[in-house]
Amino acid sequence: MKSKICGLKYPENIKQLVLFQPDFMGFIFYKDSKRCIELNQLSTILNDIPEHIKKVGVFVNENIQMVIDTYSKFTLNYVQLHGDESIEYCMELKMQKIKIIKAFSIDDAFDFKSTYPYSSSCDYFLFDTKSVLRGGNGFAFNWLLLNNYKGETPFFLSGGIGINNIELAVSLKHEKLHAIDLNSKLESSIGLKDIELTKYCMNKILKN
Repeated sequence: MKSKICGLKYPENIKQLVLFQPDFMGFIFYKDSKRCIELNQLSTILNDIPEHIKKVGVFVNENIQMVIDTYSKFTLNYVQLHGDESIEYCMELKMQKIKIIKAFSIDDAFDFKSTYPYSSSCDYFLFDTKSVLRGGNGFAFNWLLLNNYKGETPFFLSGGIGINNIELAVSLKHEKLHAIDLNSKLESSIGLKDIELTKYCMNKILKN
């Protein structure tokens, strides 16, 4: 099982987290998020991240040309689409040879069949807790709902994962579970990851 640390903002904190060797690191480009990365710092930050750690840019209902330009400018490995992006939107990015993680907001009424048409354009899905916020809400959805996902696209599990439920997260047996996404439950303040909490969760993932 792979790991992703998302919502990263502060250069020194990021340097510390690189030492844990996550498989993915996520940077927020959504301007309405308090975790939005400072663009004037980003090139320097990304230069310090080893190539084997995949860099993910997170966007929400963004102008598609801005996504394409940002992906190219910062040599990102993936874009994560965390809004209401259409299948056509995703397909246009795919035609630009951009790799895509498409996020879906999950609650008890969510129909996982709605994700299936995205499979032809997206490399991964990400299942997060539905809320007013676009991610980073600190709450987990009912993971038993994952039994309703019968699709072929691998997915990231996100939403409220921390030291109290990381063991349960890594014990999930769904064959399409690809990675655990760590974000707000490990923060000491918004955008700043607590090193000890992150180390604890990363070790649990690595041992799985």
